[in-house]
Amino acid sequence: MGVSAVTRSQGHALIIEDEILIALEVEALLAAQGYSSFDIADSPQEALSCALARAPDLITADFRIIGGTGLEAVEAIEAKLGRIPTVFVTGNADQLANARRAIVDKPISPRRLAEACQQALDSRA
Repeated sequence: MGVSAVTRSQGHALIIEDEILIALEVEALLAAQGYSSFDIADSPQEALSCALARAPDLITADFRIIGGTGLEAVEAIEAKLGRIPTVFVTGNADQLANARRAIVDKPISPRRLAEACQQALDSRA
């Protein structure tokens, strides 16, 4: 793939995406970075439920999802768990101009996703 792995031994990622093929692509790319467990949610409610059951080390989220937005999902999760490194993987980057988070445009570049994940992890302080 040409993407260097981040040091994320047994990291857990929450993928908020309502298109299963894209969710599985993100999962494979994160696995290549060293993440070892995943939850996939397609709505804000399911995302919150997954996060409360197992707190993620990283969240990736599409903007438009079933029943709301990925931004709403992340805000609900962070209201309960505190700030979590987040990368928005979306075709609607213009909708996230004020989100102050890493954004990866679709179609997904493996290198850009790896860089955005590292950026999100570095800025969690």
